Amino acid sequence: MHSRCSGRQRLGTQRHHRRTDRKVNQGLEQLNNDIDIAQVSDYLKTLQDAICLALGEADGKGVFEEDAWESSNGQGRTRILQKGLLFEQAGVNFSHVEGSSLPAAASARHPELAGSPFQAMGVSLVIHPENPFVPTSHMNVRFFYAHTNDRPIWWFGGGFDLTPYYGYLEDAIHWHTTAKAAVDPFGSNLYPTLKKACDDYFFIKHRNEQRGIGGLFFDDYSEGGFETAFALTRSVGNHFLPAYLPIVSKRRAQAFSSDQRSFQLYRRGRYVEFNLVYDRGTLFGLQSGGRTESILMSLPPKVTWQYDRKDDPGSTEQTLVTDFLKPRDWLRESAMGS
Repeated sequence: MHSRCSGRQRLGTQRHHRRTDRKVNQGLEQLNNDIDIAQVSDYLKTLQDAICLALGEADGKGVFEEDAWESSNGQGRTRILQKGLLFEQAGVNFSHVEGSSLPAAASARHPELAGSPFQAMGVSLVIHPENPFVPTSHMNVRFFYAHTNDRPIWWFGGGFDLTPYYGYLEDAIHWHTTAKAAVDPFGSNLYPTLKKACDDYFFIKHRNEQRGIGGLFFDDYSEGGFETAFALTRSVGNHFLPAYLPIVSKRRAQAFSSDQRSFQLYRRGRYVEFNLVYDRGTLFGLQSGGRTESILMSLPPKVTWQYDRKDDPGSTEQTLVTDFLKPRDWLRESAMGS
């Protein structure tokens, strides 16, 4: 793996956790008595390593370049694969940021934390294949903690979702079967809850359509205490590759036309619209002083917009929207079909 350092030195663990703000230090000292922050960070970095290795092997040509960065409020490892045999662009980021005042993107949902010192860390990835029959995919797992005058507050969040350009029922069933397997050990009702949360979150309001076929989404999750919530988060992160790579393998060799490529670029526009208008992670990153290049690596390298495009009724392009980009109980339909 190639590495470049953005003209900045890598930030050692001790230096990274050294803050001049006494309030931050006091809060973190109290919080560290209850949770293992280093354990979360180690898992996230290991997950990033494993995903980059697997995606690089699947591509067969592309190499992830690492941009290790640091700033006044954090550090991270941005890894990008570009112009591969399979992936036009794949970005897998680890970041760990902190600040003395919680940004609006988070504090709007937690008014009791307004102005509180915080830290946030996570792995986020977005994969944009060149072949329009291979779906775009996104995964994120993250950990957040803040300290009020009364007590430390923490939670986990994350999930994964799939954005196809040409819909295949068997792919949707595989994706959601794997998603269900990731969370079933933590409660039989958890999959439908997190699936609905994903459908609700990845909705493009101004287009009145879903961004993709969904998956899992959770936030503000602390049920069962730190160990249980962390175990759920690890399970979601560890199930991403088994959910995605079999679909990639099945679709990667399908021949495609210039018209199908054009449709893919047009549909990528919806992805951009959601990320820049609605995505809380993007907004939080920008508002918290995160690294802009790393935050915006989720955007596809090529995209087009077409004014008021209308696809032929019954075409695969039209049925993507009418049949796939809407909330569906994929697993129930699969059971009924069998």
